[in-house]
Amino acid sequence: MLPILSKEFILKKQDSGVHEKSFNFPEKILQFGTGVLLRGLVDYLVDKANRQGIYEGRIVVVKSTEGNTAEFSNQDNLYTTHIKGITQGELVDKVLINAAISRVLQSNANWEEILDAVHQPALQTIISNTTEVGIQYVPEKIADGVPASFPGKLLAILWERFQYFNGSTNTGFVIVPTELVVDNGHLLKEIVLQLAAFNEMPAAFIQWINADNHFCNSLVDRIVPGKPRNLAEMEQQAGYIDKLWIEVEPFLLWAIEGNEKVRSVLSFYKADERMLIAPSITPFREQKLRILNGSHTVAVPLAFLSGLNTVYECMKDEYMSHFFREVILQEILPTIADACPTATAFAQDVLDRFANPFIAHKLISITFQESSKMNARNVRTLVRYYEKNQSLPAHMCLGFAAMLLFLQPTRVEDGKYYGSRGTEEYVITDDNAHIFADYWHHHTSVKQLVQDVCHDNRLWETNLAGIPGFVRTVADYLQELKQDGVKEFVQLLNQKK
Repeated sequence: MLPILSKEFILKKQDSGVHEKSFNFPEKILQFGTGVLLRGLVDYLVDKANRQGIYEGRIVVVKSTEGNTAEFSNQDNLYTTHIKGITQGELVDKVLINAAISRVLQSNANWEEILDAVHQPALQTIISNTTEVGIQYVPEKIADGVPASFPGKLLAILWERFQYFNGSTNTGFVIVPTELVVDNGHLLKEIVLQLAAFNEMPAAFIQWINADNHFCNSLVDRIVPGKPRNLAEMEQQAGYIDKLWIEVEPFLLWAIEGNEKVRSVLSFYKADERMLIAPSITPFREQKLRILNGSHTVAVPLAFLSGLNTVYECMKDEYMSHFFREVILQEILPTIADACPTATAFAQDVLDRFANPFIAHKLISITFQESSKMNARNVRTLVRYYEKNQSLPAHMCLGFAAMLLFLQPTRVEDGKYYGSRGTEEYVITDDNAHIFADYWHHHTSVKQLVQDVCHDNRLWETNLAGIPGFVRTVADYLQELKQDGVKEFVQLLNQKK
């Protein structure tokens, strides 16, 4: 019988990399969320800094959802981080044991203990990942018990801190939400202040929130699949049982908007150059939106209709791997490279990430809200490319044509639209599906359909029909895709390449 991962076990394990002093570091971070993203990114970085002697701090984790925390306490809050993937074309397969978490508290059952935790002078950071829904205004009185919303809990914690230290300066927090919302720090601060007004909090407290606390916008990027499918096999190889084992890709990015004060508090950033604290994170958001998300959106309909099912399959397919490289390196990257100094390196990282054999990212899931994503991620790139080159990005035009074909319904039932890939049917999960269905229903001319779709200001932030040659190029591609079949068309392109 294998032993359970524990402090006692790990201190006896010669090659664990975990030292006894790690368990005595002061608590410096209050973290809202037990999910795999925080454990695979934020907690990973803290543990890495602790190993290097840079930070020497631990994390108090708050579990906001119902259920006990025994899964953590049973193994002394230790867990395995298994890094698997591709970096600069080389396979990475590395196992680490994370000792950054000191304890995990349940927000309802342990609320008083959570409030007591903020009495510690060393605890200066609050980090959250409560999903996008978590950062919303809920009018509630924080004196009535444990607040239901995350902003309500945060306000109560700030009030506790303010009272305990009598409103002294330099007792506030660096607060870093990681929820995938643009300007998440600014939004969270607005909601907290709105809640403070609703609770009729004293002016001195409001002043302290504004002057002594730093709400930082941040952007996180790391794929964390979570528990491995072959966990039992991995435990046998490791020699212990770990119910919290997570897998992560090698790539990571955590960009935080902050000043020197933020840098000094979040000193663990020094352990990894991919954790960046800068006056603005707009360039990092832009490169992720355009290169990673944009290439996904423009390539996936073509790949899916040609018979592929995952991003990794695309990178093993001769034509689609070529398509991704051309779209990313030749069409998207040149439009943002000047504004985003790290974009070139990021683009190479993205190609490595797509080629990760350990992550099965399904293409059909990426097509969720395909048309809206095309607008948000690629329309501006199309315009920039034309303005820069006075020509069209051929691969993006082909991807746009494939999107139109993907959004052609072959059946409508109970308000749902279905498309067809050969004999296989798929659901079109797009809020604009009815608009495209109407165009396909009423047009017999492919060119006129493309013309009208590109001119529809309900769909696009600019008039795509106004880009010289765009309608004709997309219509020609769409006609060929319909006439030859996508799989056959791609095979022909492969032969010509």
